Amino acid sequence: MIELSNISKSYGQKELFSNLNFRMNSGNKLGFVGRNGSGKSTLFKIILGEEHYDDGSISIPKGYKIGALKQHLVFTEKTVREEGALALSEDDKYSVYKVEKILFGLGFTQEDLEKDPLSFSGGYQIRINLAKLLVTEPNLLLLDEPTNYLDILSLRWLSAFLKTFMGEVIIITHDRNFMDSVTTHTMGLVRRNLEIIPGNTHKFYAQLASNDEHFEKQKISQDRKRKELEEFIAKNKARASTAAQAQSKQKELDKMEDLGALKNDATLNFDFNYKDTPAKVLLDIKDVSFGYSSDNILFKDISFTLEKGETLGIIGKNGKGKSTLLNVIAGELEKVSGKIDYHTSSTFGHFGQTNIDHLNPANTIMDEIYLGNGKLPESSIRGIAASMMFTGDDIKKKVSVLSGGEKSRVMLGKILATDVNILFLDEPTNHLDMESIDSLTKAIENFDGSCIVVTHNEELLRRVCDRLVIFSKGGADYFDGGYDEFLEKIGWEEEESEVKVKKAPKMNKKEAKKLRTALLAERNKLRAPLKKKIDNFENEIIKIEDIIEKEQNELIQATNRADNAKVIEISKDIAEYEKKAEVKFEELEKFQLELDELNEEYDKKLEKL
Repeated sequence: MIELSNISKSYGQKELFSNLNFRMNSGNKLGFVGRNGSGKSTLFKIILGEEHYDDGSISIPKGYKIGALKQHLVFTEKTVREEGALALSEDDKYSVYKVEKILFGLGFTQEDLEKDPLSFSGGYQIRINLAKLLVTEPNLLLLDEPTNYLDILSLRWLSAFLKTFMGEVIIITHDRNFMDSVTTHTMGLVRRNLEIIPGNTHKFYAQLASNDEHFEKQKISQDRKRKELEEFIAKNKARASTAAQAQSKQKELDKMEDLGALKNDATLNFDFNYKDTPAKVLLDIKDVSFGYSSDNILFKDISFTLEKGETLGIIGKNGKGKSTLLNVIAGELEKVSGKIDYHTSSTFGHFGQTNIDHLNPANTIMDEIYLGNGKLPESSIRGIAASMMFTGDDIKKKVSVLSGGEKSRVMLGKILATDVNILFLDEPTNHLDMESIDSLTKAIENFDGSCIVVTHNEELLRRVCDRLVIFSKGGADYFDGGYDEFLEKIGWEEEESEVKVKKAPKMNKKEAKKLRTALLAERNKLRAPLKKKIDNFENEIIKIEDIIEKEQNELIQATNRADNAKVIEISKDIAEYEKKAEVKFEELEKFQLELDELNEEYDKKLEKL
């Protein structure tokens, strides 16, 4: 397998990582996490040979092929067939049937092969690039933010595809739900080095927190010991009777490793300013329609109310009108018909691409945040800028020199400065890393006002949305329930990528109830042995992890004593236990997958009732 040894990379004075070691095992699907700018994409480029590294070595087995799916989609040919054929090698350039076979497997029809690649949705454009990638028969897929600009339906398709891919995968994405649905392990760039654990991102960050807690306890203990040694040496080194003891203590002190303070990366800190309102209903939408012409109506007769404390999600395929609806409600676009009534005490903050374009290029970051609330003192403005990761002289930068992600943070900072009771958020998770998305999600949950959010992030939808407006092939419909309820009652139609309303049951209620009871009993009977095996493996893994933790504590003590023989012995034991844990995790994942498939099978049967 591919192996990286002691890889280091710096840009000028900025060190991205040093002495980085990594080995890709057969069948692993890794989620690659880390703060924006930590070096994830750079490491991908190093693996692909597109970027030089400063020190270290990379070992790639002969014949091992690496394929990369880039963030940006660029097509140069006039038909899907011709675009796909670009991936064929010179010796194989006439074997177009190989590309066609893969395209058919990815859902394209014979007619589709003659169409312009640009005429397809983002999800199908991703499939064209995947076909070009797969025809090269890669062993390893490197996916750098493949979820950017994909709608929910495309994300769900890509997730299902990657689960069945017979090779290794490394994914960089800010979408935690997508990553966890695909990966077997999580790998992160933490303090300029790599940490890898079996399991999802939640387990990864829990393990990091546990490691940091253990380190802090160890540091407190060491600092106490260091202070005791220093005090003893200071008191006794001048006395002839105790000078030898003081010298011995000095040697012990010199051997102690200096555990410096942990350095944590900055996280965006969201705390929206709520403007109090006596209103129960902040916004009333009645029969609102919009279109660019009579032949191009995007949505028609949409009605809903937004009560204080509620969050409404707008979801659906790209290009159907989600952002347009939000812009109509916010007054950025003029409705064709209907009524939009705000309570007299309502004030809103609007985050969206159109608003980012409204930022004045000649203004500084501080100027723009001041425009959100001119009454705030400079200290508060600087505090908001710092919460958006603009510190020191950064706040004097002109908007014109900022990247797209930085402009998004300025716009968010501007909204944070404003006293509002309604938030309009259009794809707020774009340009944010995983930790910042979590911070934003908590801020929306804690906001006392109301919110309308357009997003493809399924975890955000699950956590914050009380009701939905769903854009599908036929327009837009209001749904009185959360995202999981929508999936259960209506769901996404897999093949045609549209919202499909369930048909009424053909049997009477008594028959349906009887059959449902029988199905549940059958499912529970089949699930019981699987759940027992899963519980057993989880308990065994916990026991092994407890042993590893105990061994690691002994290793630290042996290291402090400079007992090299014991260090070697314990290190070998830890390696053996970690190997056992990984085997147990693989078995656990196998039975968990079997259980998930069983649940899915019976969920489909129950849905038909």
